Amino acid sequence: MVCASFVLAVAAAVPCAQAQQVAVRAETLYPMTGDGPISNGIVLVKEGQIEAVGPAAQVDVPSSGYRTMEAQAVTPGLVDPHATVGMTSLANRSGANDQLDRTAAVQPELRAFDAYTPRAPLVEFVQRLGVTTVHTGHGPGALMSGQTMVAKTEGGLDEAIVDSVAMVAMTLGPQVSGNYDTPGTRSKSMAMMRETFLEAQRYRAKRRNGSEENAPTRDLRMDVLSKVLGGEVPALITAQRASEIQSALRLAEEFGFELVLSGAAESYLLADRISDARVPVILHPTMARTGGQSENAAFTTAKTLMEAGVPVAIQSGYEAYVPKTRVVLYEAAVAAGQGGLTRRQALRTVTIDAARILGVEDRVGSLAEGKDADLALFDGDPLEYTTHTCGVLIGGEVVSDECK
Repeated sequence: MVCASFVLAVAAAVPCAQAQQVAVRAETLYPMTGDGPISNGIVLVKEGQIEAVGPAAQVDVPSSGYRTMEAQAVTPGLVDPHATVGMTSLANRSGANDQLDRTAAVQPELRAFDAYTPRAPLVEFVQRLGVTTVHTGHGPGALMSGQTMVAKTEGGLDEAIVDSVAMVAMTLGPQVSGNYDTPGTRSKSMAMMRETFLEAQRYRAKRRNGSEENAPTRDLRMDVLSKVLGGEVPALITAQRASEIQSALRLAEEFGFELVLSGAAESYLLADRISDARVPVILHPTMARTGGQSENAAFTTAKTLMEAGVPVAIQSGYEAYVPKTRVVLYEAAVAAGQGGLTRRQALRTVTIDAARILGVEDRVGSLAEGKDADLALFDGDPLEYTTHTCGVLIGGEVVSDECK
């Protein structure tokens, strides 16, 4: 609990250490439900959840027992739909970056929560800027780099985890060959992926249909891929070129697994095909440096995909340079300013739409009664560059009350 006085707050007669009940007043409230923002809105927080939300005329604030916080704008806590924070350090320190293991190109058995550092400076960095939930873990660069997780940006590991095994991260493209001796070509990559899934099919069938005595010895790699084939865990495939996106779609069709595309720089060329396959896209950062596989990235890709009916979220991704991450709010802002999205559509890509793609919309991504009390408070329009994040609540706890 942060006990410093909040810049935009009116302190209630409640000691900070006991402030489990909070009334948040906003000139403009963005609940990300219903038709649009609410003028002069209120969110009541109690015992870690949202107790009530709506216009001030409809929500009564108790006369005592609540800490009152005020802001010009309030949104749900932001959701970063694909990051490596907690697995990468704030700086390029040797031995502190675990998002990619370079000993083998196929390692789906690697678990994000075995390496995740919940109190890392980089986690705090994005938290102070309004990001309260991250989908993080093993990053792109290997055919199968490992498992991802969904976590809050506050608390120890057990407290932070929302979903310990969210997806299995995979990559198609020449960047894999740059990290490993094999595969060397795109066709070799696809052959290795297909062979691994065929092996997983055989393993899964034997485990399900055979007797205990004849069942194959447990294999960590095959265990998680069996869950992918069974629809329990999606495959998150980073594919930038149209040809690689098509390969990912074919792979999902052949093996019947749930696919989520990541990066997808040239997805605007295949918007209808992606929509027909009912595959969501966690798009590359809008301001990503274009070059190599993403040289044809466009500001307008999110809009093109949405118009085709594709669910879209915008990610921070992985950065090789410090501070090792982007901030999804800024990426969403550019998608509105330069990419043609409405401001509401842009906010959805880093709140409720991101939460839906991750399957955690019952807890986060919007402000509604009974959901986790994760809020971001701003001193202006959230999508304006000059606006500051002036307060963050996670699970009803005020974790930041300083303007950043």
